[in-house]
Amino acid sequence: MNNLSEHKEKEQKPSLWQLVVSVLGAAFGVQSSKTRERDFKQANPKAYIIGGIIFGVVFVLTLALIVKMVLSQVA
Repeated sequence: MNNLSEHKEKEQKPSLWQLVVSVLGAAFGVQSSKTRERDFKQANPKAYIIGGIIFGVVFVLTLALIVKMVLSQVA
């Protein structure tokens, strides 16, 4: 019976909210072991890779915008 529930959990895709929480937790290093285990049981890592790339791009663009705003205030 336990094997059947594990198989269903592997087939289940993460919700958008679960994906966001996982990517943010991994980025800041505060992910719970329960969430990490759930993520590694997912069958397809593509969603996490794409989410990580999107987070990285948004993070870098946000930092660049903050730096640009600060430098414009100094000059």
